[in-house]
Amino acid sequence: MILIAIAQQLLPYIFIGFPSFIDIITKLLGILMIFAIYGVANALLKTLRDILRSSKAFLDKPVDSYLQVLQIFLIFVVGTLIVSAVTGNSPWSFLVSLGAASAILMLVFKDTILGFVASIQVSANDSVRVGDWIEMPKYGVDGDILQINLNNVRVQNWDKTIVTIPTYTLLSDSFKNYRGMQESGGRRIKRSINIKISTIRYLSNEEIQELKKIALLAPYIEKREKEIKEYNEQNKVDPTVLVNGRRMTNIGLFRAYIKAYAVQNPDIHQQLTLLVRQLAPNEHGLPLELYMFTKGTQWSFFEDTMSDIFDHLFAAIKYFDLEVFELPASDDLRKHLNQKHSPSMLKP
Repeated sequence: MILIAIAQQLLPYIFIGFPSFIDIITKLLGILMIFAIYGVANALLKTLRDILRSSKAFLDKPVDSYLQVLQIFLIFVVGTLIVSAVTGNSPWSFLVSLGAASAILMLVFKDTILGFVASIQVSANDSVRVGDWIEMPKYGVDGDILQINLNNVRVQNWDKTIVTIPTYTLLSDSFKNYRGMQESGGRRIKRSINIKISTIRYLSNEEIQELKKIALLAPYIEKREKEIKEYNEQNKVDPTVLVNGRRMTNIGLFRAYIKAYAVQNPDIHQQLTLLVRQLAPNEHGLPLELYMFTKGTQWSFFEDTMSDIFDHLFAAIKYFDLEVFELPASDDLRKHLNQKHSPSMLKP
């Protein structure tokens, strides 16, 4: 820039007697000066971007969007000054004439304007941040946000693919943000065991005493025995008919066992919702749903914890004389065919 300024001062002495050359070279040097100033300003903006990116306060903010707006504004100013230098007119006259073409400019920069507005609203509402896990099935998005800039958002899916979506879709379309789950410190388990309904029944006293040997279940059984005895005595229930009064069922005790097992599990979050409930019966049996949260949100820890719980429950269900519902397997068909062709079935 200093050399350009010196050259501008020396022009009248170098090209004495050539006023037309002086005028042309003066304009060229003026344009070079504008580009030099633009280069310095652009370098300062990039330096500012790197400083903000390294700051914890701006680590999850859409810094690129704001800096891109400044860069666009800078380019617009440079373009205006260059046109003014070439034509010899005032920059203001150029801007006035540009106002007539504002409708065309709005169409050309529509995505940029929408992206800028979206970036401001996203930042102001704190709806998403860099590093958030978001899900947008419509666009095949299911992963962490890598970058939010003026025109698009870059997301890395869990399969390591990169998806790029327009920034304004964060306002125009709905999305799921898992930040709340990560900040809560717990990840939800919501899975059911389908119980074969024909195996649900009342338990005899002998079976109840046998199940009382299960350490986790003993306190619950003792409490229920007292409650049932008091209720049946107060209402003078006829014990010879099982449906009279209150009785314990195998599925009721299994449900109580699942809850007791979850309560004592060190990997289950005890301050968040923890329940075991029955859902509506369907063609796959009676769903017994586990609804609880793990203590950590890491995917591998979550999957390991959930698998350990269900491994145990599938092995423990036989102690309650219950069966998990399964669609007919080859063994079931083989048993059915053997029964159909047994000698007793062939007798007239």
